Amino acid sequence: MASALHIKGIRKTFGAADRTVEVLKRIDIDVAPGEFLILVGPSGCGKSTLLNIIAGLEEPTEGEIRIGERNVVGVAPAQRDIAMVFQSYALYPTMSVAENIGFALEMRKVPRDERTKRIAEVAAMLQITHLLDRRPGQLSGGQRQRVAMGRALARQPQLFLFDEPLSNLDAKLRVEMRAEIKRLHQASGITSVYVTHDQIEAMTLGSRIAVMKDGVLQQLGTPDDIYNRPANTYVATFIGSPTMNLIAGAAGPAGGQPAFGIAGAALPLACPAAGGKATLGLRPEHIELADAAPWRGEVSLVEPTGADTYVVVKTDAGDMTVRVSPQLRVSPGERVGLQPRAAHANWFDVQSGQRLG
Repeated sequence: MASALHIKGIRKTFGAADRTVEVLKRIDIDVAPGEFLILVGPSGCGKSTLLNIIAGLEEPTEGEIRIGERNVVGVAPAQRDIAMVFQSYALYPTMSVAENIGFALEMRKVPRDERTKRIAEVAAMLQITHLLDRRPGQLSGGQRQRVAMGRALARQPQLFLFDEPLSNLDAKLRVEMRAEIKRLHQASGITSVYVTHDQIEAMTLGSRIAVMKDGVLQQLGTPDDIYNRPANTYVATFIGSPTMNLIAGAAGPAGGQPAFGIAGAALPLACPAAGGKATLGLRPEHIELADAAPWRGEVSLVEPTGADTYVVVKTDAGDMTVRVSPQLRVSPGERVGLQPRAAHANWFDVQSGQRLG
């Protein structure tokens, strides 16, 4: 049965007393049984340190880690009933695939018949039954990663920990392995924590996402929450590609109706800022090109991607990226109007960058 994970008040510092560096600043996260939590953020944000603390490879300076009802701070990694999948596959080169998958079971003195049965079940789940007699050197990168996951899965742990497991794969294999990991989680139901700096992995894999920056948890929510209702301008610009458009301006009526004034135009949007000034956030798909729109600019770049086309429009309020249909023909130098979709407007405080409303 899947176990819950409770991360309470976790702090981590490195260095001597006079040169202490705080890399985690009181992190609190509750992970429900069977949930797939993503820790995402740039290099140096503390996500891998937090994963290592959960695994027992690092000890926290303060705080508590509970797997189920047990506080595992101070408990050796081997006694935590967890399984890790690393960026490096860490397979034994002289062992066959079957021996690699079953090694942890052998160390736990699981009877041979039971080991053989479990290896066969895991290999079938990962579609690597035909590879069981091969050695790691005879496998592709994607096959090695499947074996690494199979070795972890064979143990039937309380908790799966993934540390950027797809970073060494090419783009096509990453897409395939993302689907494989998601299918594996759905089949096993094991509580999982997955570290990545790749926002696409975060959005496609996670049931919830924890966005981190400089050791601070910026937002914890579902992919829909993170993408459509970012907690601050950092999350708004870190998640999403292309990034969210941010426009500074101030509220003020226009023609007797609520409006948000920006450089060169008054947009028909009701701004919730008490003092009037705010930052408006709009995803590229939430701005339309409209001939009659009063907010206008000049097309500076057109980027076809196949399913969509991204158009960069230079306006008095800054460069705006707009997602349009590939059937829409626009050219650099063309003057266009921009119409924001009011229902998808995000508002942020000018000073703090925190979400308004």
